[in-house]
Amino acid sequence: MNMISEPSTRLSGRDLIMNTLNGLSVGIIVALVPGALLNQLLKALLPVFPQAAFFLTLTGMAAVLMAPVSAVCVGMMAGFSPIQTSSLALAAIAGAGNFQLKGAGYAVAGSGDVINIAITIMIGYLIIALLGQALKAYTILLIPLLVLIIAGGIGVLTLKPVGTVTQLIGLGVEQLTQLQPVVMGILIGMVFSVLIVSPISSVGIAAAIGINGVAAGSANLGIVAASFALAVYGWKVNSVGTSLAHFLGSPKMQMANILSRPKLIVPVAINAGIMGGIGALFGVSGTPMSAGFGFAGLIGPIAAVNGYGNASLLNIGLVVLLFFVIPVALGYVSNYLFNAKLNYFDSEDFELNY
Repeated sequence: MNMISEPSTRLSGRDLIMNTLNGLSVGIIVALVPGALLNQLLKALLPVFPQAAFFLTLTGMAAVLMAPVSAVCVGMMAGFSPIQTSSLALAAIAGAGNFQLKGAGYAVAGSGDVINIAITIMIGYLIIALLGQALKAYTILLIPLLVLIIAGGIGVLTLKPVGTVTQLIGLGVEQLTQLQPVVMGILIGMVFSVLIVSPISSVGIAAAIGINGVAAGSANLGIVAASFALAVYGWKVNSVGTSLAHFLGSPKMQMANILSRPKLIVPVAINAGIMGGIGALFGVSGTPMSAGFGFAGLIGPIAAVNGYGNASLLNIGLVVLLFFVIPVALGYVSNYLFNAKLNYFDSEDFELNY
C-alpha cells in the first residue's frame, strides 16, 4: 500500500467553499444527532435506569469530536489522501477551541465554535490544495506539520474574535426574538426554509450562531413547513417513498429543482413564515443542537415537547398539531392556490428521479 501517493488536488474556490460547508454539515449531523435523539430521553430515564449514564457518555464523546469528524468529511469530499485528511482533522481540533490545557492534561467541553472550525478547515484545505504533490516523499513528514502549525495555529488565534462575533449574533437574534417574537418567528422560519433547500447547512448555521429558545422552534417549524409543502407539491409525479423522504429525511433533495427555478421558493417561504409566526405565538422552543433538523428524526418535535417542560397529553397534542397537522394543511392550501389557481408552478417542477 502506497501511503505517499496522493490524488491530484486542483484548487477551485467553489469546491473549497462547497466541500467545506457540505462536509461540515455532514460532520455536525453525524456527531450531534445521537445526542439530539437520545439525550433528553436518557436523562429522563436516569432515576429509574442509572445505566443510561453510560449512553450519555457515548453521545457526549461523539459531540466533542465534531470538529475532527467534520474535517474527515471535508477531506473525503475533496478527495484527499488519508495523510491529508488526518492532518486536516488535527488542525480542526486546534481551531475548535473545546480542548483546553489544564495542568498536565486537557479538559474538553462542548463541540467547539462551528464558524471557527469552518475557517480552520478552509485554511487547511487551501494549504493542502496548493501544495498538492509538490512535497513528494516528504508529504508524510511535512503535511501534518504544516497544516497543524499554519491552519491550526491561525484557528487558535481567530478563536476568540470569531467566538465574540458568534455570541453577538446569537444574542442579537435572542434579543430581537424577545422584543418581537412573532415578527422574528416569521423571518426565521422563512430564512431556514431557504437554507434547507440551499447548499448551506441549516444545522451548521443554527449551531454556529447558537440559535435557541423560540427562535430555534421557529427555525424548526420553518423547515417542517418547507418539507411538507415540497412533498405535497410534487406528490403527483414522485413515488410515495420519495415524497415521504422530504420530511422524514430532508427537503434538501429538492435543491437542484429550486436552484434551477428560484421562483419556486416563494410559496415554500410563505408557508414557512406562517409556521414560524404560529410557533412563536405558541412558544415553541428548541436548542442550538435541535434547530435546523425540522421533522427529521423527530428531533424538532421532541425538542418542542421538552421545551414545554413535560410530555403531557396536551403538550404532545399541541406539538402534533404544529409539526404535522397545520403544515400538511398549509401544504395543500398552498398547492391549490399556487398550482391550481395561479398556475405559478406545475407538479413536474418538483419531479425527482432516483
